[in-house]
Amino acid sequence: MRYTPPDLRALAQDHFEKLKKIKVALFDVDGIMTDGLVQFQGGEVVYNRSFHTRDAYGLKILKEAGIKTGIITGGSSIVIEKWFCDYADVDYIFKGNEDKRDAYRQVLSDGFKDEQILYMGDEFIDWPLLERAGFSATVPETGIEFRELVDYVTFEKGGRGAAREVIDMLRYAQGIVPKTPLFEGQRGPSR
Repeated sequence: MRYTPPDLRALAQDHFEKLKKIKVALFDVDGIMTDGLVQFQGGEVVYNRSFHTRDAYGLKILKEAGIKTGIITGGSSIVIEKWFCDYADVDYIFKGNEDKRDAYRQVLSDGFKDEQILYMGDEFIDWPLLERAGFSATVPETGIEFRELVDYVTFEKGGRGAAREVIDMLRYAQGIVPKTPLFEGQRGPSR
């Protein structure tokens, strides 16, 4: 059986009232931006993870549109730092603390309100943020408590485009069209 992705434009409309208010998109790393598997590498890298480039490019699209982006993760490694600083170029990086409430408070102290924050997580340490954020999402492989708590459960798995699925819903709700260099006469992407 061939997989057919959902029409995210229609799903965005189902959540339009919440998504249109979002000014900050924050994500957990392990289980959301990755598949949750961590490999011990030793040396400087210590713990290695695999990321999906579509998720990172989605973060770039949001940032280009003026939406703040970031990660809040209990984990910490050079790989996380390099991926989210060098490649995804997010605005907020909070790592190495499983109590994520302080990181969330720091984002609020920048003048944002709960209703303006999107948070995506999949574990008990994410619960306080999932419950408080204006729009919350998780992945299908997490526990039932989380699937019942959040506004949206992705079709894609963590580390396999789940974050991009939520990013695209946000794009559709806010009319964000990525800037795309085109050849003369091309019309490019639209909503």
